[in-house]
Amino acid sequence: MPQAPIARIQSGDDPYRWLEERDAPEVLAHLEAENAWLEAELADQQALRETLFQEIKGRIRETDLSLPVPWGPWLYYQRTTAGDEYPRHYRCPRPDDGSLALDEAREELLLDPNELAAGGFLSIGAFSISPDHARLAYSLDTSGDETYQLYVKELASGEIHTLPFAQCDGSMTWANDSATLFFGELDDTHRPHRLYRHRLGQDGAELVFEEGDGRFFLSCYRASSERQLILLLNSKTTSETWVLDADTPEGAWTCLAPREENHEYYADHGKLHGQWTWLIRSNQTGINFALYQATETEPGRAHWRELLAHDEARMLEGVSLNAGGYVLSLREGGLPIIQVHPEGAAPYPLQLPDAAYSLYVQDSLEFDSPVIRLRYEALNRPAQVRQLELATGTQQVLKETPVEGPFDADAYVSQRLWATAADGTRIPISLVARRETLGQPAPLYLYGYGAYGESLDPWFSHARLSLLERGFVFAIAHVRGGGELGEAWYRAGKLEHKTNSFGDFIACAEHLIAEGYTSSTQLAISGGSAGGLLIGAVLNLRAELFAAAIAEVPFVDVLNTMQNPDLPLTVTEYDEWGDPSDPEVFERIRAYAPYENVRAQAYPAMLVVAGYNDSRVQYWEAAKWVARLRASRTDTHPLLLKTDLGAGHGGMSGRYQALRDVALEYAFLLKVLGLPQR
Repeated sequence: MPQAPIARIQSGDDPYRWLEERDAPEVLAHLEAENAWLEAELADQQALRETLFQEIKGRIRETDLSLPVPWGPWLYYQRTTAGDEYPRHYRCPRPDDGSLALDEAREELLLDPNELAAGGFLSIGAFSISPDHARLAYSLDTSGDETYQLYVKELASGEIHTLPFAQCDGSMTWANDSATLFFGELDDTHRPHRLYRHRLGQDGAELVFEEGDGRFFLSCYRASSERQLILLLNSKTTSETWVLDADTPEGAWTCLAPREENHEYYADHGKLHGQWTWLIRSNQTGINFALYQATETEPGRAHWRELLAHDEARMLEGVSLNAGGYVLSLREGGLPIIQVHPEGAAPYPLQLPDAAYSLYVQDSLEFDSPVIRLRYEALNRPAQVRQLELATGTQQVLKETPVEGPFDADAYVSQRLWATAADGTRIPISLVARRETLGQPAPLYLYGYGAYGESLDPWFSHARLSLLERGFVFAIAHVRGGGELGEAWYRAGKLEHKTNSFGDFIACAEHLIAEGYTSSTQLAISGGSAGGLLIGAVLNLRAELFAAAIAEVPFVDVLNTMQNPDLPLTVTEYDEWGDPSDPEVFERIRAYAPYENVRAQAYPAMLVVAGYNDSRVQYWEAAKWVARLRASRTDTHPLLLKTDLGAGHGGMSGRYQALRDVALEYAFLLKVLGLPQR
């Protein structure tokens, strides 16, 4: 009978630091032993895992076509084929009648990731067609470490040029001459810090900009108008924007507003009332952002004119624009709202049918398009791509993600609940279940994140139906630290307020138990990355409240990581967690860090997943945490570590590989919760 891996202990404050020795034979042997232990522990579930995989796969339309995107003389689209891990990229001539009808006899294959992956890991960074539609610039990560190789394909001949640059961040931005590319370079901490200009046919690249402050990331992209290039430099709290006429790639960049600590602003270029203009979203008058306009010729901050004032009750999250007007992405009461400002007409909001949902502008299409595309989905409603006519507000569902086999959205109930935290704050919960499941305690899967101001808006999942059909309830805890209720909600769950995230999650769990949705013996929790920190912290605080936990690429060694500025992302993360070189911050982080606070108590059954090539959360965070748990815990529940030795932060890259990972997690939950293995 195999034995659970026992990690050797070294002396010092961090007894498992030896697991940080990447590629050391003893480290690889330990990770492989953990993987073998997981397979041995779950050996009786092989048939169930295959059943779940086939079940989930059976709901997904394996051969499908994406919605074509019109641009210039072409329609661009993707096609998935049964058996392939990745969609292929195509284009065909655009019909003269303005429809989206495909001329498959004249279609061109632009890129086949299945051929490029050759069975291994593959992630596409940039996929950028040149303005003259003659070339494709793309970048590939073949290990999962988010370092990319750059390529340019001549679409007429099929010739591919491998650009001779290393340590690239994957970005590739065309100037309007269709011969000049701007790309980013990573520094030793995996931070995009330099922007280069490369002219096709030349050997090297010219350095355009270098960002010396380790808190700031650099990115370059085309404005909505396609007339300007934008260089954004931003930290977690401050930003700075430089712009360049896309017709003059050799020209000098202009700064819209020099950086000022705690001033964030984001600009886009378009037309307003017939004049080329800049629209700028800025927090200079309030944390929820206001909207400003500046002329093309005088874009500096002194010339910004307010279009929409700051609103304490409503967050301005984004602006999308084209020749037909602009669209505001707002957030109020924990829900996203779209407000349309058509050119020459009164603004109007969009009306939506569900209590909790996800809604955002998916594509503003060509600048002169009279329509834009929205993506809308709910926990019980598959994603829809809706076309919105800006001038009239008319909506048309162009495509709904199909669910193969029997499926009725009305068979599921989607709810918005509110828990109350210890300080009286009301915490939103989004929830879905089959109608007949509600009314008595049921197995419940509670998910959380709560960091970086990211909003976990409800999303539909084909795979999740396998849990719901087995009597599960699925819920999302929208804890402080996320962005669901605006910037103040985010700030109330970061830095010195980080423990609010943990208390909120526990309050949500207690509320779901108290209201009869579940019980502590049926409650499973899950989170990934910074959400893994959330899971690790609440397990240390209230382990008895939960029956099972899944932590994916968990940021659990936060104190040690934040003390190592040579690691990717550490310096820029000071604005989120604090700099532990300050003794007060050190003690604050140490008080909640999951790894440091493992103690002798009974923990629930746990499945922990890591990626060996993960550049954001190093594999050793999960490995060290599990080793410490094995040495300290007083229970005998399953404690399993799975390290994907050929993947990074996002796990395995292929769609079938990802489904097999989900099947493993679901089978684990059915086993540890004592549910039927079918």
